[in-house]
Amino acid sequence: MTATTLFYIIIAIIIVNFIIDKILDALNAKHFNDAIPNELKDVYDDAEYKKSQAYKLTNYKFGVWSSTFSVALTLAFICFGGFEYVDVLARRFSDNSIVIALVFFGIIMFGSDILSTPFSYYKTFVIEERFGFNKTTIKTFILDKVKGVLMMAVIGGGILALIIYIFQLTQQHFWLYAWAIITIFSVFMNMFYAKLIVPLFNKQTPLEESSLRHKISEYAQSVGFNLEKIFVIDGSKRSTKANAYFSGFGNEKRVTLYDTLINDLEEEEIVAVLAHEVGHYKRKHIIYNLVASVLLTGLTLYVLSIFITNPLLSNALGVSTHSFHVGLVAFGLLYAPISEITGLVMNWLSRQFEYQADDYAKNTYKALPLITALKKLNKNSLSNLTPHKAYVFVHYSHPTLLQRMRNLLG
Repeated sequence: MTATTLFYIIIAIIIVNFIIDKILDALNAKHFNDAIPNELKDVYDDAEYKKSQAYKLTNYKFGVWSSTFSVALTLAFICFGGFEYVDVLARRFSDNSIVIALVFFGIIMFGSDILSTPFSYYKTFVIEERFGFNKTTIKTFILDKVKGVLMMAVIGGGILALIIYIFQLTQQHFWLYAWAIITIFSVFMNMFYAKLIVPLFNKQTPLEESSLRHKISEYAQSVGFNLEKIFVIDGSKRSTKANAYFSGFGNEKRVTLYDTLINDLEEEEIVAVLAHEVGHYKRKHIIYNLVASVLLTGLTLYVLSIFITNPLLSNALGVSTHSFHVGLVAFGLLYAPISEITGLVMNWLSRQFEYQADDYAKNTYKALPLITALKKLNKNSLSNLTPHKAYVFVHYSHPTLLQRMRNLLG
Protein backbone atom coordinates (compact mmCIF):
# COMPACT_ATOMS: atom_id res chain seq x y z
CA MET A 1 0.00 0.00 0.00
CA THR A 2 1.26 3.48 -0.87
CA ALA A 3 0.94 6.71 1.09
CA THR A 4 -1.36 8.04 -1.64
CA THR A 5 -3.74 5.10 -1.23
CA LEU A 6 -3.76 5.59 2.52
CA PHE A 7 -4.44 9.30 2.00
CA TYR A 8 -7.54 8.53 -0.07
CA ILE A 9 -8.72 5.99 2.50
CA ILE A 10 -8.49 8.64 5.23
CA ILE A 11 -10.40 11.15 3.09
CA ALA A 12 -13.04 8.51 2.29
CA ILE A 13 -13.49 7.63 5.97
CA ILE A 14 -14.04 11.27 6.91
CA ILE A 15 -16.54 11.86 4.08
CA VAL A 16 -18.46 8.59 4.57
CA ASN A 17 -18.76 9.16 8.32
CA PHE A 18 -20.03 12.67 7.67
CA ILE A 19 -22.59 11.50 5.11
CA ILE A 20 -23.90 8.72 7.37
CA ASP A 21 -24.16 11.18 10.28
CA LYS A 22 -26.07 13.73 8.17
CA ILE A 23 -28.43 11.04 6.85
CA LEU A 24 -29.23 10.00 10.42
CA ASP A 25 -29.75 13.64 11.40
CA ALA A 26 -32.09 14.16 8.45
CA LEU A 27 -34.08 11.00 9.25
CA ASN A 28 -34.42 12.15 12.83
CA ALA A 29 -35.49 15.64 11.75
CA LYS A 30 -38.32 14.20 9.64
CA HIS A 31 -39.91 12.96 12.87
CA PHE A 32 -39.79 16.29 14.71
CA ASN A 33 -43.45 16.94 13.90
CA ASP A 34 -44.75 13.45 14.62
CA ALA A 35 -47.76 13.13 16.90
CA ILE A 36 -46.79 12.55 20.52
CA PRO A 37 -47.55 8.99 21.70
CA ASN A 38 -50.64 8.73 23.89
CA GLU A 39 -48.59 7.78 26.95
CA LEU A 40 -46.68 11.07 26.68
CA LYS A 41 -49.55 13.43 25.90
CA ASP A 42 -49.21 15.05 29.32
CA VAL A 43 -45.56 16.03 28.86
CA TYR A 44 -46.21 19.10 26.67
CA ASP A 45 -49.18 21.32 26.08
CA ASP A 46 -49.61 22.72 22.55
CA ALA A 47 -47.48 25.82 23.14
CA GLU A 48 -44.70 23.83 24.82
CA TYR A 49 -44.69 21.25 22.04
CA LYS A 50 -44.32 23.94 19.40
CA LYS A 51 -41.44 25.38 21.40
CA SER A 52 -39.78 21.96 21.60
CA GLN A 53 -40.18 21.52 17.84
CA ALA A 54 -38.60 24.92 17.22
CA TYR A 55 -35.74 24.04 19.56
CA LYS A 56 -35.09 20.73 17.81
CA LEU A 57 -35.19 22.33 14.36
CA THR A 58 -32.88 25.16 15.40
CA ASN A 59 -30.33 22.73 16.82
CA TYR A 60 -30.61 20.53 13.75
CA LYS A 61 -29.84 23.40 11.37
CA PHE A 62 -27.03 24.63 13.60
CA GLY A 63 -25.58 21.12 13.72
CA VAL A 64 -25.60 20.85 9.92
CA TRP A 65 -23.72 24.13 9.52
CA SER A 66 -21.20 23.56 12.33
CA SER A 67 -20.40 19.95 11.37
CA THR A 68 -20.10 20.86 7.68
CA PHE A 69 -17.66 23.63 8.55
CA SER A 70 -15.66 21.26 10.76
CA VAL A 71 -15.41 18.52 8.13
CA ALA A 72 -14.61 20.97 5.33
CA LEU A 73 -11.86 22.52 7.46
CA THR A 74 -10.43 19.10 8.32
CA LEU A 75 -10.37 18.03 4.68
CA ALA A 76 -8.78 21.30 3.60
CA PHE A 77 -6.17 21.04 6.35
CA ILE A 78 -5.20 17.54 5.21
CA CYS A 79 -5.31 18.23 1.46
CA PHE A 80 -3.31 21.46 1.60
CA GLY A 81 -0.51 20.19 3.83
CA GLY A 82 -1.62 21.63 7.14
CA PHE A 83 -0.04 18.86 9.20
CA GLU A 84 3.29 19.25 7.40
CA TYR A 85 3.26 22.99 8.07
CA VAL A 86 2.51 22.53 11.78
CA ASP A 87 5.10 19.75 12.11
CA VAL A 88 7.82 21.91 10.53
CA LEU A 89 6.80 24.80 12.79
CA ALA A 90 6.94 22.60 15.89
CA ARG A 91 10.43 21.36 14.98
CA ARG A 92 11.73 24.92 15.10
CA PHE A 93 11.18 24.94 18.86
CA SER A 94 13.28 21.92 19.75
CA ASP A 95 15.05 18.76 18.61
CA ASN A 96 13.45 16.76 21.43
CA SER A 97 10.66 14.54 20.07
CA ILE A 98 8.53 14.96 23.20
CA VAL A 99 8.72 18.75 23.05
CA ILE A 100 7.99 18.66 19.30
CA ALA A 101 4.90 16.49 19.93
CA LEU A 102 3.62 18.77 22.68
CA VAL A 103 4.10 21.88 20.55
CA PHE A 104 2.51 20.11 17.55
CA PHE A 105 -0.65 19.14 19.43
CA GLY A 106 -0.66 22.46 21.28
CA ILE A 107 -0.80 24.40 18.00
CA ILE A 108 -3.53 22.15 16.57
CA MET A 109 -5.65 22.20 19.73
CA PHE A 110 -5.26 25.96 20.14
CA GLY A 111 -6.18 26.60 16.51
CA SER A 112 -9.13 24.23 16.70
CA ASP A 113 -10.37 25.89 19.87
CA ILE A 114 -10.20 29.35 18.32
CA LEU A 115 -12.19 28.21 15.29
CA SER A 116 -14.79 26.33 17.36
CA THR A 117 -15.31 29.08 19.93
CA PRO A 118 -17.68 31.19 17.76
CA PHE A 119 -19.91 28.12 17.31
CA SER A 120 -19.79 27.38 21.03
CA TYR A 121 -20.59 31.01 21.78
CA TYR A 122 -23.55 31.01 19.35
CA LYS A 123 -24.88 27.75 20.78
CA THR A 124 -24.72 29.08 24.35
CA PHE A 125 -25.62 32.76 24.03
CA VAL A 126 -28.00 32.65 21.06
CA ILE A 127 -29.74 29.26 20.84
CA GLU A 128 -29.78 28.31 24.53
CA GLU A 129 -30.55 31.91 25.45
CA ARG A 130 -33.44 32.14 22.98
CA PHE A 131 -35.12 29.07 24.48
CA GLY A 132 -34.58 30.10 28.09
CA PHE A 133 -31.87 27.61 29.08
CA ASN A 134 -28.73 29.71 29.29
CA LYS A 135 -27.52 31.00 32.65
CA THR A 136 -23.86 31.24 31.65
CA THR A 137 -22.22 34.65 31.85
CA ILE A 138 -19.47 35.83 29.51
CA LYS A 139 -17.06 35.64 32.45
CA THR A 140 -17.99 32.00 33.18
CA PHE A 141 -17.77 31.12 29.48
CA ILE A 142 -14.25 32.54 29.21
CA LEU A 143 -13.08 31.02 32.49
CA ASP A 144 -14.40 27.60 31.44
CA LYS A 145 -12.41 27.90 28.22
CA VAL A 146 -9.21 28.91 30.01
CA LYS A 147 -9.56 26.20 32.67
CA GLY A 148 -10.30 23.59 30.01
CA VAL A 149 -7.21 24.52 28.00
CA LEU A 150 -4.99 24.50 31.09
CA MET A 151 -6.35 21.17 32.26
CA MET A 152 -5.83 19.66 28.80
CA ALA A 153 -2.29 21.02 28.69
CA VAL A 154 -1.35 19.69 32.13
CA ILE A 155 -3.16 16.33 32.16
CA GLY A 156 -3.30 15.55 28.44
CA GLY A 157 0.19 16.88 27.79
CA GLY A 158 1.60 14.99 30.76
CA ILE A 159 0.13 11.66 29.70
CA LEU A 160 1.19 12.18 26.06
CA ALA A 161 4.75 13.04 27.09
CA LEU A 162 4.94 9.95 29.31
CA ILE A 163 3.62 7.66 26.56
CA ILE A 164 6.12 9.00 23.99
CA TYR A 165 8.93 8.58 26.51
CA ILE A 166 7.88 4.96 27.11
CA PHE A 167 7.64 4.40 23.34
CA GLN A 168 11.22 5.58 22.94
CA LEU A 169 12.37 3.11 25.59
CA THR A 170 10.30 0.05 24.70
CA GLN A 171 9.16 0.49 21.06
CA GLN A 172 6.70 -2.28 20.09
CA HIS A 173 5.92 -3.16 23.73
CA PHE A 174 5.05 0.39 24.68
CA TRP A 175 1.33 -0.32 24.41
CA LEU A 176 1.41 -2.50 27.54
CA TYR A 177 2.99 0.24 29.65
CA ALA A 178 0.75 2.90 28.11
CA TRP A 179 -2.27 0.70 28.82
CA ALA A 180 -1.22 0.33 32.46
CA ILE A 181 -0.73 4.11 32.82
CA ILE A 182 -4.10 4.96 31.25
CA THR A 183 -5.83 2.27 33.33
CA ILE A 184 -4.38 3.65 36.57
CA PHE A 185 -5.36 7.16 35.51
CA SER A 186 -8.91 6.04 34.60
CA VAL A 187 -9.42 4.33 37.97
CA PHE A 188 -8.00 7.36 39.76
CA MET A 189 -10.31 9.73 37.87
CA ASN A 190 -13.34 7.53 38.55
CA MET A 191 -12.49 7.67 42.23
CA PHE A 192 -11.59 11.33 42.62
CA TYR A 193 -13.06 13.24 39.63
CA ALA A 194 -15.82 14.77 41.72
CA LYS A 195 -13.34 15.82 44.40
CA LEU A 196 -10.51 17.13 42.18
CA ILE A 197 -11.92 18.24 38.82
CA VAL A 198 -15.53 19.29 39.42
CA PRO A 199 -14.58 21.99 41.99
CA LEU A 200 -12.55 23.74 39.26
CA PHE A 201 -15.79 24.47 37.44
CA ASN A 202 -18.62 24.19 39.96
CA LYS A 203 -19.37 24.64 43.61
CA GLN A 204 -20.46 21.52 45.48
CA THR A 205 -22.06 21.63 48.88
CA PRO A 206 -23.33 18.78 51.08
CA LEU A 207 -27.10 18.41 50.99
CA GLU A 208 -28.31 20.12 54.14
CA GLU A 209 -30.37 18.39 56.80
CA SER A 210 -33.94 18.47 55.55
CA SER A 211 -36.92 16.27 54.84
CA LEU A 212 -35.33 15.46 51.46
CA ARG A 213 -32.09 14.27 53.02
CA HIS A 214 -34.08 12.28 55.57
CA LYS A 215 -36.06 10.55 52.80
CA ILE A 216 -32.88 9.81 50.85
CA SER A 217 -31.16 8.38 53.93
CA GLU A 218 -34.25 6.34 54.78
CA TYR A 219 -34.32 4.85 51.28
CA ALA A 220 -30.56 4.16 51.28
CA GLN A 221 -30.86 2.30 54.59
CA SER A 222 -33.79 0.27 53.28
CA VAL A 223 -31.62 -1.16 50.47
CA GLY A 224 -28.49 -1.56 52.60
CA PHE A 225 -26.64 1.22 50.82
CA ASN A 226 -24.21 3.29 52.85
CA LEU A 227 -24.65 6.75 51.41
CA GLU A 228 -23.14 9.56 53.43
CA LYS A 229 -21.89 11.81 50.65
CA ILE A 230 -24.82 13.59 49.03
CA PHE A 231 -23.85 16.80 47.28
CA VAL A 232 -25.68 19.59 45.51
CA ILE A 233 -23.92 21.19 42.53
CA ASP A 234 -24.67 24.67 41.23
CA GLY A 235 -25.78 23.57 37.77
CA SER A 236 -27.96 26.68 37.53
CA LYS A 237 -24.71 28.62 37.14
CA ARG A 238 -24.73 27.60 33.47
CA SER A 239 -28.13 26.19 32.52
CA THR A 240 -31.67 25.54 33.67
CA LYS A 241 -31.36 21.89 32.61
CA ALA A 242 -31.25 19.36 35.44
CA ASN A 243 -29.25 16.21 36.11
CA ALA A 244 -27.98 13.84 38.78
CA TYR A 245 -25.10 11.38 38.72
CA PHE A 246 -23.29 8.79 40.76
CA SER A 247 -19.50 8.77 40.93
CA GLY A 248 -16.68 6.95 42.65
CA PHE A 249 -16.76 3.66 44.50
CA GLY A 250 -15.74 2.33 47.87
CA ASN A 251 -15.31 5.10 50.42
CA GLU A 252 -15.34 7.71 47.65
CA LYS A 253 -18.82 6.95 46.31
CA ARG A 254 -21.13 9.94 46.20
CA VAL A 255 -24.36 11.14 44.63
CA THR A 256 -24.46 14.61 43.13
CA LEU A 257 -27.76 16.40 42.55
CA TYR A 258 -28.04 19.51 40.41
CA ASP A 259 -29.71 22.38 42.22
CA THR A 260 -32.00 22.65 39.19
CA LEU A 261 -33.11 19.07 39.80
CA ILE A 262 -34.04 19.90 43.38
CA ASN A 263 -35.97 22.95 42.19
CA ASP A 264 -37.81 21.13 39.39
CA LEU A 265 -38.85 17.90 41.12
CA GLU A 266 -40.87 16.87 44.15
CA GLU A 267 -38.99 15.14 46.96
CA GLU A 268 -40.48 11.75 46.15
CA GLU A 269 -39.39 12.15 42.53
CA ILE A 270 -35.85 13.07 43.60
CA VAL A 271 -35.66 9.95 45.76
CA ALA A 272 -36.83 7.91 42.75
CA VAL A 273 -34.09 9.44 40.60
CA LEU A 274 -31.56 8.68 43.33
CA ALA A 275 -32.90 5.10 43.53
CA HIS A 276 -32.10 4.82 39.82
CA GLU A 277 -28.53 6.01 40.50
CA VAL A 278 -28.19 3.56 43.39
CA GLY A 279 -29.34 0.88 40.96
CA HIS A 280 -26.34 1.64 38.74
CA TYR A 281 -24.06 1.09 41.72
CA LYS A 282 -25.81 -2.03 42.99
CA ARG A 283 -25.74 -3.59 39.52
CA LYS A 284 -22.02 -2.72 39.28
CA HIS A 285 -22.51 -0.68 36.12
CA ILE A 286 -19.70 1.73 37.05
CA ILE A 287 -17.28 -1.20 37.32
CA TYR A 288 -18.52 -2.78 34.07
CA ASN A 289 -18.18 0.50 32.20
CA LEU A 290 -14.69 1.01 33.57
CA VAL A 291 -13.62 -2.53 32.62
CA ALA A 292 -15.11 -2.17 29.13
CA SER A 293 -13.33 1.16 28.68
CA VAL A 294 -10.01 -0.31 29.85
CA LEU A 295 -10.33 -3.30 27.49
CA LEU A 296 -11.18 -1.06 24.52
CA THR A 297 -8.21 1.15 25.36
CA GLY A 298 -5.95 -1.90 25.44
CA LEU A 299 -7.22 -3.07 22.06
CA THR A 300 -6.72 0.37 20.54
CA LEU A 301 -3.19 0.69 21.91
CA TYR A 302 -2.27 -2.79 20.70
CA VAL A 303 -3.43 -2.02 17.15
CA LEU A 304 -1.63 1.32 17.36
CA SER A 305 1.61 -0.43 18.33
CA ILE A 306 1.47 -2.51 15.15
CA PHE A 307 1.25 0.48 12.82
CA ILE A 308 2.80 3.45 14.64
CA THR A 309 6.36 2.85 13.36
CA ASN A 310 5.23 2.70 9.72
CA PRO A 311 6.19 5.95 7.92
CA LEU A 312 3.16 5.52 5.63
CA LEU A 313 1.01 6.98 8.42
CA SER A 314 2.85 10.28 8.44
CA ASN A 315 3.32 10.34 4.66
CA ALA A 316 -0.42 9.82 4.13
CA LEU A 317 -1.00 13.17 5.86
CA GLY A 318 1.63 14.84 3.70
CA VAL A 319 4.28 14.95 6.44
CA SER A 320 7.75 14.06 5.16
CA THR A 321 9.35 13.32 8.55
CA HIS A 322 7.73 10.36 10.26
CA SER A 323 7.04 10.75 13.96
CA PHE A 324 4.97 9.23 16.73
CA HIS A 325 2.72 12.29 17.05
CA VAL A 326 1.81 12.53 13.34
CA GLY A 327 1.37 8.76 13.16
CA LEU A 328 -1.00 9.04 16.13
CA VAL A 329 -3.17 11.54 14.24
CA ALA A 330 -3.28 9.37 11.10
CA PHE A 331 -4.05 6.28 13.14
CA GLY A 332 -6.90 8.09 14.89
CA LEU A 333 -8.45 8.98 11.53
CA LEU A 334 -8.04 5.43 10.19
CA TYR A 335 -9.37 3.88 13.40
CA ALA A 336 -12.59 5.92 13.24
CA PRO A 337 -14.76 3.12 11.72
CA ILE A 338 -13.74 0.74 14.51
CA SER A 339 -14.46 3.46 17.05
CA GLU A 340 -17.92 3.87 15.55
CA ILE A 341 -18.60 0.14 15.95
CA THR A 342 -17.35 0.02 19.55
CA GLY A 343 -19.39 3.16 20.20
CA LEU A 344 -22.53 1.39 19.00
CA VAL A 345 -21.80 -1.52 21.35
CA MET A 346 -21.14 0.78 24.30
CA ASN A 347 -24.35 2.76 23.66
CA TRP A 348 -26.36 -0.48 23.45
CA LEU A 349 -24.80 -1.66 26.72
CA SER A 350 -25.52 1.71 28.34
CA ARG A 351 -29.20 1.50 27.34
CA GLN A 352 -29.44 -1.96 28.92
CA PHE A 353 -27.88 -0.59 32.09
CA GLU A 354 -30.47 2.21 32.16
CA TYR A 355 -33.30 -0.33 31.99
CA GLN A 356 -31.71 -2.29 34.83
CA ALA A 357 -31.32 0.83 36.97
CA ASP A 358 -34.94 1.77 36.28
CA ASP A 359 -36.04 -1.73 37.29
CA TYR A 360 -34.05 -1.45 40.48
CA ALA A 361 -35.73 1.86 41.33
CA LYS A 362 -39.14 0.37 40.55
CA ASN A 363 -38.55 -2.73 42.68
CA THR A 364 -36.95 -1.00 45.67
CA TYR A 365 -38.91 2.24 45.63
CA LYS A 366 -41.70 3.21 43.22
CA ALA A 367 -42.18 3.39 39.46
CA LEU A 368 -44.67 6.26 39.32
CA PRO A 369 -42.50 9.03 40.83
CA LEU A 370 -39.63 8.02 38.53
CA ILE A 371 -41.95 8.26 35.53
CA THR A 372 -43.21 11.69 36.52
CA ALA A 373 -39.63 12.80 37.21
CA LEU A 374 -38.50 11.65 33.76
CA LYS A 375 -41.42 13.44 32.15
CA LYS A 376 -40.59 16.69 33.93
CA LEU A 377 -36.91 16.45 33.05
CA ASN A 378 -37.72 15.83 29.38
CA LYS A 379 -40.23 18.65 29.35
CA ASN A 380 -37.87 21.13 30.99
CA SER A 381 -35.11 20.34 28.50
CA LEU A 382 -37.49 20.38 25.48
CA SER A 383 -36.44 16.83 24.63
CA ASN A 384 -37.37 15.04 21.44
CA LEU A 385 -40.18 12.58 22.26
CA THR A 386 -40.33 11.07 18.76
CA PRO A 387 -36.75 10.30 17.67
CA HIS A 388 -36.06 8.02 14.69
CA LYS A 389 -35.17 4.45 15.69
CA ALA A 390 -31.92 4.45 13.70
CA TYR A 391 -30.84 7.70 15.34
CA VAL A 392 -31.59 6.26 18.78
CA PHE A 393 -29.63 3.08 17.96
CA VAL A 394 -26.54 5.02 16.90
CA HIS A 395 -26.49 8.04 19.22
CA TYR A 396 -28.55 7.40 22.35
CA SER A 397 -26.82 6.19 25.52
CA HIS A 398 -30.24 6.16 27.24
CA PRO A 399 -33.52 4.62 26.05
CA THR A 400 -36.15 7.10 24.92
CA LEU A 401 -38.68 8.40 27.42
CA LEU A 402 -41.39 6.23 25.86
CA GLN A 403 -39.21 3.11 26.07
CA ARG A 404 -38.31 3.77 29.70
CA MET A 405 -41.92 4.49 30.64
CA ARG A 406 -43.19 1.28 29.05
CA ASN A 407 -40.47 -0.69 30.78
CA LEU A 408 -41.36 0.83 34.15
CA LEU A 409 -45.05 0.08 33.67
CA GLY A 410 -44.39 -3.41 32.33
